[in-house]
Amino acid sequence: MKIVRVPLLIIGLLLCSQGFAATEQQNKMTTCNAEATAKNLKGDERKAFMSNCLKAAPAANDAGKALTPQQEKMKTCNADADATAKALKGDARKAFMSDCLKKK
Repeated sequence: MKIVRVPLLIIGLLLCSQGFAATEQQNKMTTCNAEATAKNLKGDERKAFMSNCLKAAPAANDAGKALTPQQEKMKTCNADADATAKALKGDARKAFMSDCLKKK
C-alpha cells in the first residue's frame, strides 16, 4: 500500500510544480537584477536603476502584441497633442484628447 502512495505523491508534486512557475514580474526582476549586477551598481544607484527597470514596459508588449484600436487612437491623439506646434497642457490637452478620441 505504501509503495503505491509514493508514485502518486511524486506525480502530484510534478503536476503542482507548474503553479510555481515564475510570473512575468518575477522574470523582469531577475533580468533587471542581472543587469544591475553586470553594471556593478551599488547603493542608491542600484535602487534607482532597479526602480526604472521595473517600471519600464515589458519588452514582449513592444514586439509581440498588437495594440487594440482604442490604444491606437490614444497613441495617435497623444502624439498630436505633443506635437511641437500644439504642445498642449492641462485643460486644453484634456479637451483636445476628448475631441480627438471621439472623432476617430
